Order: sequence, then structure tokens, then C-alpha cells
Amino acid sequence: MHDKGLKPVTDFATFTALDIRIGTVVEAMPFPEARNPSYLLLINFGGEIGIKRSSAQITTVYSCDDLVGSQIVAIVNFPAKRIASFESEVLVLGVGNSQGDVVLLQPERCVPDGTAVY
Repeated sequence: MHDKGLKPVTDFATFTALDIRIGTVVEAMPFPEARNPSYLLLINFGGEIGIKRSSAQITTVYSCDDLVGSQIVAIVNFPAKRIASFESEVLVLGVGNSQGDVVLLQPERCVPDGTAVY
């Protein structure tokens, strides 16, 4: 698990600076070049943002087929990050389960792609 206890108190402005959106995974494929087992994801965030790329270390919990069509939660306003030969454009959010595997955060009900989290 990655839980390191409570973090320092911050202000609401720090939270509102993050652009957290809902998107639908439209394509998922293995990412063999990654240091740790990962998938490459193409995620549709709707008309304003469009389709963005991400990589995620979620291979122990999900198959590529499980992911396609699933809605996820991601931060869309971080700078792109190069991971091996791939440029990840958004940070997909998840939590660790009791085995330390990442489980994706997902809306409880379907919402339009691009919907902001607040």
C-alpha cells in the first residue's frame, strides 16, 4: 500500500487548481516497454478536452477488455510525462486494495465525458 499517513493541511485553492475530470476509456493495450507492468490507455474526455493518453499500472486487477468502455477519474491539467517511449498526458486516479494493487476511481453512475469533479 502507498498510504503514508495524513498529509499537511492545505487550502481549498490548492484543490480547485486541479482539473479533475471523468473520461471513458476507448482503447487499452499492453505497454511492454514500461519498467512495471502497465497498460496504455486512450481516454475520451468529451469535446472540450478530447482524447488523451495515459499509462497505468493496473494489470493485476484489470484486463484491457475490462477497461474499454469504463469511466475513470483523472487529473487533466498536469504537464505531460514521458514514460519509456510514451507521453502520458493525464494522471488516472486510483487507490490501493488490501494486496497493494491499484483499483481505479470511477463515478458511481455514468456521467457525460469531461464532467468536472468538485
